Amino acid sequence: MILCDIGNTFLHFYQNGRVWKERADKILSQFQNQEIFYISVSRRGEEAFLKKFPYAISLETFGVLDTAYIGLGVDRKCACMAVEDGVVVDAGSAITVDIMQNGVHLGGYILPGIASYLKLFSGISERLKIMPNLSLDLDLMPQNTKEAISLGILKSIVGFIQEQAKGKRIYFSGGDGKFFSKFFKNSIYNEILVFEGMLKAVEKYRESRL
Repeated sequence: MILCDIGNTFLHFYQNGRVWKERADKILSQFQNQEIFYISVSRRGEEAFLKKFPYAISLETFGVLDTAYIGLGVDRKCACMAVEDGVVVDAGSAITVDIMQNGVHLGGYILPGIASYLKLFSGISERLKIMPNLSLDLDLMPQNTKEAISLGILKSIVGFIQEQAKGKRIYFSGGDGKFFSKFFKNSIYNEILVFEGMLKAVEKYRESRL
């Protein structure tokens, strides 16, 4: 069985604990006689994927989550399905922060990711087009523009997550998840969090076929 999480730039694959990624416009993997399940947040990526794997099964309707949130992306649903209690943070181009309690999704937030912050600053002024130093101590008082930008980015993200967590365990995933998890004692970085939720969706799919 193969799982695929289709994003805007990359397709992330999972098989028996192994994870790898490929560009949506250059899919190299070949699978024969294997079930393939997928989720997608990219119509273009999904179209390219289905041209190569037309028999793949979408888990869109099997990512079931108890929530009042309207428009929750299937990737966020799957990540939250893997967590009973805690804060789920997917740190990528955008950073999503979702709160789970007793298997119920209470709601969530969307923040700009690091790369999005940098584009924002450079769009304001050429003088703010500076590569940040993200290894600074959070307690440092900035004394120059580079430090000001660096800590502005870090503290706005880390502080917000800390405020929402309220002591709950934080589950990080995504490209920058491992980096941000280091700022929190009560955190876990899990690169296969979405796939763990997808596996639960696969179970629901199999039940529906009985």
